[in-house]
Amino acid sequence: MLPGMDLFDAATSGTQGTPRPGPGSPLAVRMRPAALEEVAGQEHLLVAGSPLRRLIDVDGPGASRAAPGSVILWGPPGTGKTTLAYLIASTSGRRFVELSAVTAGVKDVRQVIDDARRRLATGGEETVLFIDEVHRFSKSQQDALLPSVENRWVTLVAATTENPSFSVNSPLLSRSLLLTLKPLTSGDVRALVRRALVDERGLGGAVTLAEEAEEHLVRLAGGDARKALTILEAAAGAALSEVPDAPVRTTGPDDDAPDPGDAVGPAATDGPGEGTDTPDSAGDDGSEPAETAEAPASTRPSGTVVVDLETMERAIDVAAVRYDRDGDQHYDVTSAFIKSVRGSDVDASLHYLARMIAAGEDPRFIARRIVISAAEDVGMADPSALQTAVAAAQAVALIGMPEARIILAEAVVHLATAPKSNAAYLGIDAALADVRAGKVGTVPAHLRDAHYAGAKELGHGKGYKYAHDAPHAVARQQYLPDVLQGTRYYTPTDRGFERSVTERLERIRQILGD
Repeated sequence: MLPGMDLFDAATSGTQGTPRPGPGSPLAVRMRPAALEEVAGQEHLLVAGSPLRRLIDVDGPGASRAAPGSVILWGPPGTGKTTLAYLIASTSGRRFVELSAVTAGVKDVRQVIDDARRRLATGGEETVLFIDEVHRFSKSQQDALLPSVENRWVTLVAATTENPSFSVNSPLLSRSLLLTLKPLTSGDVRALVRRALVDERGLGGAVTLAEEAEEHLVRLAGGDARKALTILEAAAGAALSEVPDAPVRTTGPDDDAPDPGDAVGPAATDGPGEGTDTPDSAGDDGSEPAETAEAPASTRPSGTVVVDLETMERAIDVAAVRYDRDGDQHYDVTSAFIKSVRGSDVDASLHYLARMIAAGEDPRFIARRIVISAAEDVGMADPSALQTAVAAAQAVALIGMPEARIILAEAVVHLATAPKSNAAYLGIDAALADVRAGKVGTVPAHLRDAHYAGAKELGHGKGYKYAHDAPHAVARQQYLPDVLQGTRYYTPTDRGFERSVTERLERIRQILGD
């Protein structure tokens, strides 16, 4: 500790402003954007006049009062949350303090806030407090932030990979502006990698990347910039180590490396990638929009050491399952997986699951496809399949790879061996078709809300029969609008649990007089 520096200063002085990493720092740290012009993939947050722009574009300390006092950055790993927090502080000349929700307690939070309040009162120095993984904070820890947010003692920037609606306390959420970061597209990741190859902060042209190796890296990254740079660094290190007297400029992979924040600038591409490889946009058989933009070939580096696919596989110990460049194999394997589950071939289902895992597909994408299949293809023939699928998706997000493969396999086996029914799927589509065609009618008067003043005078609720007072808890009365009387949307099968549903539904419809 330096003379005159208190414990707090010693703990946080290294996190003020944007750090200047040395050549021995991990590649993900060296390539962190130092200016907004180097940030890509989050254009929707950086347009002129946006809340984030107002936080960053300030003329002086007092101007920040017109900007939001607290923001929550929600997005997948490696999308630039930490980088944006650094830029908010460094670009506006404010002090930067970072806390990790994994290690910090209430005492640490209060100490940071007290110090920020003192600096603001005595010298007008504003503080950006960045809290990573805020969803890990307990209720009491989150509550400790409220006074500082309400009084603007700090500008709070909280980052989370979890849905804030479920992971952040309502009082803090209501006082904060929620900004959603998108996963990087394949074009964004490709441009980031190509920039890191030639940029002096990165590999400085020491290596070049073979086309197959680049495609494999982009797929493995799964929209995560930090992961892409970590893989690139490991592969470059492996390639350079095989060449005598090669200028090695890499360090070992660092799983805790800060967020590189999509470092793609003019040197790497004419513009940010506009294509998408986002799993959530998958169609019925997993089809996804193809990429429409990637870094131009003219920017490819001309290093003397080539990182080929074999070197990359050896460096990261992940063999490439060769999806072709246009993505047809990706779509085909995903489609075959879904259709194998639907067709009840458990062995084929596991085979295609293995191919997706080995190819580096995001396990969360696979889990989402399983959840959809549980509702669409298994349905009421085995309602527990959806419970298994949802539990698997949550467990995959909690556990991660490589153990997530076991969770996915259990869910796949359940779905593939379960009885099948798409009756609920067909039922809702038939109902939607009628609604969209204008067949809606008016809600029967006895079913309308009768709890507000004057409702009874309008006849609302008059004659309504409370189902629990009726035999078998089924009250015979009109439920559908007049125009749809007698319409049946749900026709159960005789498979699995739905067989018993069929028997019960027949009795219900007899009582209702349908």
